[in-house]
Amino acid sequence: MPFYFGKMLKINEEMLQLTKDMVAVSSVNTTKGEKDIGVFIEDYLRSIPYFKEHPNQVIVQTLKNDQLERRNVFALLLGEKDKNSKTIIFHGHTDTVGVEDYGALAGYAFDCDGLAEQLKEIELPEEVKKDLESGEYLFGRGACDMKSGDAVFMVLLKELSEHVSDLSGNILLSLNPVEENLHTGIIEGIEVIEKLKKEYDLDYVLAINNDYTCPMYPGDKHHYIYTGVGGKLLPCFYIQGRETHVGQCFEGYDPTTVMAELIKELNLNPEYSDSYEGEYALPPTLLKSKDLKGWYNVQTAKEALVYFNYFVLNADVRDITKKLVSAGDKAVRRASADLNIKYKGYCEKSGKDFQQIKNSWSVMSYEDLYQLVKNQDESIDKILAEETVKLQEAGVDKREIPVSYIRILLAMANIYHPVVVLYYATPYCPHNTLEKNDEALEKLEKILKVVEEENNIEYRMDGFFPSLSDSSYLSLDDSMESIATLKQNFPQMQQLYPLPLELIKKLNIKAVNFGVYGKDAHKSTERLQVPYSFGVLPELIMKTTEVFLNVC
Repeated sequence: MPFYFGKMLKINEEMLQLTKDMVAVSSVNTTKGEKDIGVFIEDYLRSIPYFKEHPNQVIVQTLKNDQLERRNVFALLLGEKDKNSKTIIFHGHTDTVGVEDYGALAGYAFDCDGLAEQLKEIELPEEVKKDLESGEYLFGRGACDMKSGDAVFMVLLKELSEHVSDLSGNILLSLNPVEENLHTGIIEGIEVIEKLKKEYDLDYVLAINNDYTCPMYPGDKHHYIYTGVGGKLLPCFYIQGRETHVGQCFEGYDPTTVMAELIKELNLNPEYSDSYEGEYALPPTLLKSKDLKGWYNVQTAKEALVYFNYFVLNADVRDITKKLVSAGDKAVRRASADLNIKYKGYCEKSGKDFQQIKNSWSVMSYEDLYQLVKNQDESIDKILAEETVKLQEAGVDKREIPVSYIRILLAMANIYHPVVVLYYATPYCPHNTLEKNDEALEKLEKILKVVEEENNIEYRMDGFFPSLSDSSYLSLDDSMESIATLKQNFPQMQQLYPLPLELIKKLNIKAVNFGVYGKDAHKSTERLQVPYSFGVLPELIMKTTEVFLNVC
């Protein structure tokens, strides 16, 4: 494949222009623009002579029951040099986050050149100003995360298609929407990936994601390659207390106090950080907390809800569940102890007799509560399924729909005392990484050394991409026993967040992230470093393609 490298300058220019054109198509997550960017990509691919001759190898998959008509776009390039089933997947996401953070400049967020001119007129942090003045950075929503990565793949695929007779092996391009929240695109796309595998007898030897990479600390000069991706759980705690009038405030059990103790125990606590082979995940992070009172009155809250982001590198869901139930136990014990300390202090001041308030709390997993009812009433599955349909049609947040299930189960189990129930909710992202003895690691290390020497840069290869990624859905490291625990504690998972977990486990596609290079993704100063992203990165991708398709 050496034909490619002599055309680097032309390809750089095309990648840059294509990125600007794609940024100009607003594709903010959950807007109609997610459909628009899919149409743009399809039109680009169908304009390539190879795909004009092979139109059936551009596949558009509209997402199921999607009101926005968002679509996955695939393109399969079949090498013609010889019979070689080895296939590399180029994949990336096409949606972006919103532009509210741009403030008065929101109208320029999708205009890379116009935004750069506007930024020259305002006060910027010193590093941002320096990058802007260097002329090496492209600003705009999606310029870094990750339309530039998509553009690199699209232009490389076009270039390869012009020399398909020299190509041994195959390339499958997979560009997917809905990455920025529920990952629905890649999840449904797994069906197409499996179908193409069977139809064309493909052997998926590697999947390369081009999601953005960035400095990991001030002054960091490394470029990063990730040989896997961390997973994510969303543990939620439903808390049922006992309401009371504010005039008898010590007679109730306040769920928000337990919620506060759970936040204190879990939020940003490194004791709960998962680890693997010397790498550590970020600790649990609070995402939402609230009581569930619907209006004002002088009654204390009866219910509360709190949930956290929980990154996973290697831990078994069974072990995580035990730790989280234990965290709930700690929270109720501390809340009860604090309640008695305050009540005793009030009694001493007011001259009243103090009597210890009993700790009446219990803590359980959703599985424990469900089985308690299931053992008594087989109709519970039908009841929950019907409740799911009703709440989905009403537009209730998927993370909060299980609250209704828990209320039903507690009532059927005659549990009216204060209780904390742990459950998992959407989204769930599996974790995966290459094992230390995987021959793919040795190949990657050799490739990186060559690229480092040729470009005078330094790579660092880590096991886990530090953000959430669609790569989660290409391979699954969890045991099926771990997955079983997840399903049992993820209420109505098949209705609320159906995942082809068994298929992902079966495909087991090795997934790495190379990534364009930039800074400040999801911020108004989001920017792409052009020389690396459209110069060195394409070279790295092509060398990797050569090695893994065995055409050196």
